[in-house]
Amino acid sequence: MTQHSDDLSLPSPSLLRRLMAMLYDTFLVLPLIMLSAALTLGAYVYVMELGGMEADPDELPTLLRQCVIMLTVITFFAIFWMKSGQTLGMQAWRFKVVANDGSKLGIYHCVVRCLGALLSTACLGLGYLWCLWDSNGKTWHDYLSQSRLVLLPKREKS
Repeated sequence: MTQHSDDLSLPSPSLLRRLMAMLYDTFLVLPLIMLSAALTLGAYVYVMELGGMEADPDELPTLLRQCVIMLTVITFFAIFWMKSGQTLGMQAWRFKVVANDGSKLGIYHCVVRCLGALLSTACLGLGYLWCLWDSNGKTWHDYLSQSRLVLLPKREKS
């Protein structure tokens, strides 16, 4: 049996595990968002002053701010998911994300998964709650990204 087919037979993690991993990952991604926002603001001020204009940080376009935040979040998750299928929060709560065929996610699946998670949250969390009554324990963004979460077995103590 291959590693891919082993992953497909594993159960899905509970909603509580998912939420706890999200909390852990929030503490990791927030400083990255602050850093990327500060770098963007610094670059904006530098370019404005280089062009001989007065730089007002409050005039940094909102769309640019939102794009920088989304790019930071997607990059954070994509790096972890493409490398090992797990963020640090997911490692702590013993689950990982795999494609429906059991393989690691590619960049397309990571982007769709992140945007789908945003949609799941924007609908008052209904996309996450979906796993409570879905027979496969999948959320909306699992379906959209053609992926699933699998609960990993406990490691044996040596």
